[in-house]
Amino acid sequence: MTRISTSTPAVLYVCAARHDQTSGLAEERAVEEGHRFAEKNGLHIAVQITDPYGDPEPCRRLGWLRVRELAERGEVGVILTRWPNAVSPVSELRYPELDYLGSHGAQLFFTWAPLSAVSAGRAAR
Repeated sequence: MTRISTSTPAVLYVCAARHDQTSGLAEERAVEEGHRFAEKNGLHIAVQITDPYGDPEPCRRLGWLRVRELAERGEVGVILTRWPNAVSPVSELRYPELDYLGSHGAQLFFTWAPLSAVSAGRAAR
């Protein structure tokens, strides 16, 4: 990944906790990895949004709708999430979201080490 200016605001999107859990190891790891990734790449996390995991349709999650709104308004240029399943466990549902974010000038990056060197567009498809 090319180093991005620290003036680039990012949103850390965490979709790891299940409806029946208040917090868990997966959520903690996603947050830790997100902050490490941001620091390593010179990003400023302006907002952290957490959604419960389980609904494959991103637009039915309040947190993801907020991510879209931030991108629409140009308030964030980068979205960080741990892996493609945080957007949707159904790959066909990820494509429109990646396209939507891109159409508003926002990039999606994965923070999990095995995926962090790959662009979101290639890894999510």
